[in-house]
Amino acid sequence: MGRVTTAYLLTCAAIGVAGGVVLAAGWWVSLALFATLPFVSIGIAGLWVIPAVVALRLLHRPVAGLLVGLISGLVLAPFFTISAVATTLFWAFFPELPFLLTAYRRWATWMHYAGAIVIGIAYPVLAAQSFDLWAMSPVALSGFIALCVASCVGGTAIAIVIADRLRAAGVARLARHRAVA
Repeated sequence: MGRVTTAYLLTCAAIGVAGGVVLAAGWWVSLALFATLPFVSIGIAGLWVIPAVVALRLLHRPVAGLLVGLISGLVLAPFFTISAVATTLFWAFFPELPFLLTAYRRWATWMHYAGAIVIGIAYPVLAAQSFDLWAMSPVALSGFIALCVASCVGGTAIAIVIADRLRAAGVARLARHRAVA
C-alpha cells in the first residue's frame, strides 16, 4: 500500500463526505420509491457505487474505495442508523473487488465496470427477499436485475467522468499512487 499520507486521508475524507451528502438525498428518494414502486427504486442503485469508484479511479490506491465507503457511512449514520456504515461498505466493496483480486497491480478502466456488473447482479440476489424477487415472473426478474446492472454501470460511468475531470484539474495529485521507477 505504501505510505498513508495526510493528503491521501484528506482526499478520501472529502470524497466520503461529498458521497455521504449525495447518498443522503438518494437514500430518501430510494425509500420513497421502495415504498411505492419497488421495481423502479432499483434504478438509482448506481448512486451507491459513485463515491468508491471516484476514489479508486482518482487515487489508484488500495482500500481507497472502502475508506471512502466507511466515511460516507459515518456521514449518513446520524441521519439514518449505524447500519448506513454497513450499507456503504457493502456498496464500496464491489468496486474495490476487481483491484483486490489483482493485488492492486492493475488499474484498467474495464475493472471498474466489472465491479459494477458484479454488484448489479449480486445486490438483487442478496436482497431478493425484500424485493420479493422469487415471486416475479422470469421476465420481470431478468428486467429487475438488468435495471440494477444498468444503474450500477451508469453510476460507474458517471464516477469515472468525475474522477477524470478532478484528475485533469490537478485534484489529489499528492495523494495518488506513484509508480516506482
